[in-house]
Amino acid sequence: MVKLTPDLINQSFQCINPCNERELDLRGYKISQIENLGATLDQFDTVDFSDNDIRKLDGFPYLQRLKCLLFNNNRIVRISENLHESLPNLESVILTGNNIVELGDIDPLTNLTKLQTLSLINNNIATKQYYRDYIAFKFPNLRLLDFRKIKLKDREAANTFFKSKKGKEILKEIIRKSKANISATGSVPEKPKGADLQKIRDAIKKAGSLAEVERLTKLLQSGQLSNDSKSSNQMDTS
Repeated sequence: MVKLTPDLINQSFQCINPCNERELDLRGYKISQIENLGATLDQFDTVDFSDNDIRKLDGFPYLQRLKCLLFNNNRIVRISENLHESLPNLESVILTGNNIVELGDIDPLTNLTKLQTLSLINNNIATKQYYRDYIAFKFPNLRLLDFRKIKLKDREAANTFFKSKKGKEILKEIIRKSKANISATGSVPEKPKGADLQKIRDAIKKAGSLAEVERLTKLLQSGQLSNDSKSSNQMDTS
């Protein structure tokens, strides 16, 4: 693990990205937590934390300028309730390839009033029932989810559904599951290693039914390898 120090921040690659914004590149250092970002002196529009080992989205100082955070391929399971206080102008959060599980786990992001783009591809949450509907309902200003536009008709349908009796019951269940997840022992699920990922891919090729293909595809997308899948005969490489 590498500690995110002021020296590392100051020595890291900086550039003007294709969006004509100042970007700080902190990719691939195996950083485990966010700290010392005050050393940036709030000079960046984008910070790229991709390919690290960060587990919780917190630890930010007040950064008024920051608009975009890239967290591809980390291990994030939690999002700080106070993120909006530190990053009031955040417009884009890319969380592709993390360990976010329950729909309610992303509720802290609803406090980011300027958030327009959110990616949760390759998180377990993206396989949940009502996934896009819930986010369309909870994030009225969000334009892009997983790089797909949220259409007005879809948002209106989501609003109507979650204001219905059934929808309100589902919202209560979402909150319950999220609280249970937060109260769990706290161990962070490991993403499958390269060999395990290849086993899943091989099993998809050999699957004998569409249902099996869909199950294995969700497993691959979620980045979480269950014990029964590890011991499955379909994943036996012998």
